[in-house]
Amino acid sequence: MKTTLARGLTNLLPMVLSIWLFWSLFISLDGLGRLMLETLGVDKIMLGAGFALVACLVFVAGLLFSVSPIVWVYSWIERQLMKFPLFKTVYGSIRDIAGLMNRDGKPKTHKTVLVRQANDSYVVGFIMSDFPPEPLREALPEGDWVPVLFQLSYQVAGVTSLVKRADLIEVNWSFEEAMRFNLTAGITSLSDPTQKGEAFTKA
Repeated sequence: MKTTLARGLTNLLPMVLSIWLFWSLFISLDGLGRLMLETLGVDKIMLGAGFALVACLVFVAGLLFSVSPIVWVYSWIERQLMKFPLFKTVYGSIRDIAGLMNRDGKPKTHKTVLVRQANDSYVVGFIMSDFPPEPLREALPEGDWVPVLFQLSYQVAGVTSLVKRADLIEVNWSFEEAMRFNLTAGITSLSDPTQKGEAFTKA
């Protein structure tokens, strides 16, 4: 009985929560669009019309940001707003997260690596950039250093360490699968053990 309930919960909960999350997002965006339509005097708005309006506005914004003058004006406004410390902190964090999710057309530099610990254990990490920022490169001892992110289990946050490239073991494992492994502390199992990434030491 308990095993059957656990099996049902394990299979249904992710699906139900995912559908609820996307439905809540749909309702929120649809409500925003309906508010804009009502402001324009449009009555008898069907469900989904507001969401379609918001989607069209986002698409148009994407087209506008491909025009150089629009990009220049937006960048100028962004620089002015970034002068306010609190806004700079909040906006910068949201922008970085959005940039991490939108990697289309950009080289996928994120690599999964293993980092040896003092007790000969290994920690899964991610190379987020090929080079650390200039101030860090000047402060670090001579060597090929790279920023490595160590994801914390059940949290989006992580710890970034600077590690010598020679001390890293690259893993043939996709960024998404390795991130899921770290976020769930390894509870999420792979469907096929033969598809696990094969580690190899980078020359």
